[in-house]
Amino acid sequence: MATGLYLRHPLSFEHDTGPHPENAERIRAIEAALEADRWHGLEVVEAPAATLEQIGRVHSPAHIEAIEAISAAGGGMIDVDTVASARSYEAALRSAGGAVHAVDRLLDDGAGFAFCGLRPPGHHAERARAMGFCLFNNVAIGVAHGLSEHGVERALIVDWDVHHGNGTQDVFYSSPRVLFASIHQSPLYPGSGDPSERGSGAGEGYTVNLPVAPGAGPDEFLSIVQTVIAPLAQSFEPGLLAVSAGYDAHRDDPLAQCMLDEAAYADMAASLREVAIELGAPVLVCLEGGYALGALAASVGATIAAFTGSGLPRAAPPEPASDYRSRLQGRWPQLA
Repeated sequence: MATGLYLRHPLSFEHDTGPHPENAERIRAIEAALEADRWHGLEVVEAPAATLEQIGRVHSPAHIEAIEAISAAGGGMIDVDTVASARSYEAALRSAGGAVHAVDRLLDDGAGFAFCGLRPPGHHAERARAMGFCLFNNVAIGVAHGLSEHGVERALIVDWDVHHGNGTQDVFYSSPRVLFASIHQSPLYPGSGDPSERGSGAGEGYTVNLPVAPGAGPDEFLSIVQTVIAPLAQSFEPGLLAVSAGYDAHRDDPLAQCMLDEAAYADMAASLREVAIELGAPVLVCLEGGYALGALAASVGATIAAFTGSGLPRAAPPEPASDYRSRLQGRWPQLA
């Protein structure tokens, strides 16, 4: 996994949210830092637009039509947190299309790693509802494309955004083909993500919620990745590993109270990279939250450096996440 892709598009700057924490300055900060670092050797690719068929694997026709209609009308508030502008629908097509194109390149061309630096973000978008700054669920659309078009039997989605990925959970809640694991602060918006939410029907046990308390820091997050998520991945054997990469658990972020730094994101990414190499699975990363611009840019760079192999992880934290492991042993006895 020595090289990889960076997906971008100018329309990410045209999704105009006004005085809102999720704004175009986030992408400007990320790209300025990456350009200064020569993009960490990644191939920079312009994201194509997703097709209605690709989006329709995840979202209802009515939802897609509603996002198109509000943009065609010039934009407006979708809910108290979520806004669209005249070009938001087009930007959202590119944000979803970047994930789809990345999956094509990962599974057709053998690229080991792709980072989608696109907006609007996606992990709060449910099948029939935009919310939490999100219009279409980019990571879910990319993963659904891999399952449908590339013969991927199983995929793992790791969501380390500080807010629970309720939309991704909603999309795959009844599927045994997608293992969704979310580390998130609780209590916090959107109020979902309790460990009791484990999936339904054939998908029961394939939703793994790992909430942490306000103030949780690098050791706790890394312990969960290394001692819970990594063993689950090794048992599940996904053909595609996807990350909903939010950076709002950073200690500088204004919207939550966790205490990560850029080194913590590098450590989590390096640990997941080791799992991906062991499994022979490519890695798709989709940008989610993160609203302190300097912290966001540094953390994205640290993540990319770790996934491309130029970042080194710290030693494993001293205390394993045994409480989480014990909760999961009914479905996953190998965690005993």
